[in-house]
Amino acid sequence: MGRIKLQLIKRTTKRIVREHGSEIKEDFNENKKIVEKYTDVSNKKLRNAISGYITKLAKIKEE
Repeated sequence: MGRIKLQLIKRTTKRIVREHGSEIKEDFNENKKIVEKYTDVSNKKLRNAISGYITKLAKIKEE
């Protein structure tokens, strides 16, 4: 079982994937840069949680 994600993380992730889905990669560090570029999240922990969720969705999508 994994951690339960906050609605803020899910909402932000879905918006980024919907608007910039072509830029999403399976690499966490690349996704971290994308999150910094397209959001105004100043909290490092929140940015990493969003990047991790994007990476997880990208890996599921590739399967």
